[in-house]
Amino acid sequence: MALEFMYITNNPEIGCIVEEAGVERIWIDLEVIGKKERQPYESVKSQHKISDISAMKHVLSKACIQVRVNPIYEGSQSEIDSCIKEGASILMLPYFKSVKEVNDFLGFVDGRVKTNLLVETKEAVEKLDEILALEGIDEIHIGLNDLHLSYSKKFMFELLTDGTIEKVCKKIEQKGKPYGFGGIASLGEGIVPAELIISEHIRLNSTRAILSRSFANEKDYEIDKSKFKYNFIKDVKEICKYQEFLKLQEESYFIENQFKLK
Repeated sequence: MALEFMYITNNPEIGCIVEEAGVERIWIDLEVIGKKERQPYESVKSQHKISDISAMKHVLSKACIQVRVNPIYEGSQSEIDSCIKEGASILMLPYFKSVKEVNDFLGFVDGRVKTNLLVETKEAVEKLDEILALEGIDEIHIGLNDLHLSYSKKFMFELLTDGTIEKVCKKIEQKGKPYGFGGIASLGEGIVPAELIISEHIRLNSTRAILSRSFANEKDYEIDKSKFKYNFIKDVKEICKYQEFLKLQEESYFIENQFKLK
């Protein structure tokens, strides 16, 4: 099965390019609560607004809009209601640590749109069996950035080599929920070559991946819009072609790539 791609942007012009490239999901990112404190380094913090949802929805014809809301807080119900009213198709809950937080989120959504849980704390991993028993969860994404910090790892891809991600994927797969993890760069790029990460997605039966900022940076769009569009569409096509190649490979190929990754 081919990976479904997601790209984070609140720029409608970029959203149209992303959709034209065949990306199925545009990601509006509202999460700000607690993020600066737990990610004090140079990670990009989004400045998206709820009004960006309707602005994006008006220009899209095929891609759906996923919105990452804030972790559960006193204003969660109002925030979730507003996101749904503005046209979100999927709502994502980040940085939860308890079954209650997930249950509250599912109750606030109340089946009106699809739900996506972002597993990115060790507490969420430890309580995953209880969480997966809840009704109303449509899909799950594993966030390597915050999760590696939660486990006090030095490098986020360590979670792929120490068995953590494989263990989580197997639990989710047993419950029949679609899942994905982390982000990917364009082929030949990334701190770890994107080819090895994509191979792990296929090996672990993942069906979703974020096209990371190292895949396409919005700052490049402001410099040269035509070049940004050309490279984005080309790079998506190359990843899709590589996935077709992976479908033809034997299990030994993926084991070898896993060894290279380690």
